[in-house]
Amino acid sequence: MFKQSAMSNVDALRFLGAGSAASDCLSPSAAVVERGGQPLLLIDCGPGVANVYRATYGELPKAVYITHLHMDHVAGLETLFYASRTLSAEQQPRLYVPVTLVTALHARLAEFPNLLAEGGANFWDALRLIPVSDNFWLQDLRFEVFPVRHHAPYAAYALGLRGRFVYTGDTRPIPEMLTRYASAGETVFHDCAPQPNPSHTGLEDLQREYSPSILNRMVLYHYPDEITAKRYEDAGFRIARGGERIGLDGSDGV
Repeated sequence: MFKQSAMSNVDALRFLGAGSAASDCLSPSAAVVERGGQPLLLIDCGPGVANVYRATYGELPKAVYITHLHMDHVAGLETLFYASRTLSAEQQPRLYVPVTLVTALHARLAEFPNLLAEGGANFWDALRLIPVSDNFWLQDLRFEVFPVRHHAPYAAYALGLRGRFVYTGDTRPIPEMLTRYASAGETVFHDCAPQPNPSHTGLEDLQREYSPSILNRMVLYHYPDEITAKRYEDAGFRIARGGERIGLDGSDGV
């Protein structure tokens, strides 16, 4: 089994938002992998996320991973396209996308004619597309990618870094996947909806499907409101909130 360097220094996920598409009061779910206190990789880019990222870090993201193609997770890529057009090729964001999603992502965001009123621009001129399969390298880190259960097969993908974290994205329970990808003490950031449905895990699903060893490392996000978040906390779960930095080494902070 591949082992990450003990010196990877990936120390936190900072949530820019933790809300679901049904929320009218919370920002869309998006998180930033931080290394040495600096941003390394943005996970998902829904409406407004690119601007929140820039307000938080003073710059645009250099790398973005997309879990799936619902608009609350990708609509902000249009903002990122316009903001990145004046950057040099070396500065333009790298967009890591599971390979089975590339065609649909292109159809959803890149085929619209005349992205600029004056013409002369392609969507991929400003964003550097990198299709990925089961893993990809960023700096000297090997991130793992694996399918989850979100409506249709191969429609959504989780992200993991061995020994540090797993971020499920939107999903039904995936105990068989976490047995493999969260077997080294990883913090598990897991989707949870108020009621179970074909796209999302419900609270009772978590308690039924996962072992205590996984549940004790779980942080829930992608909920519609604070009332729901409080319900999860009352059930004994840790909750991620927008703006919160959750340490992967016990070093939480603002």
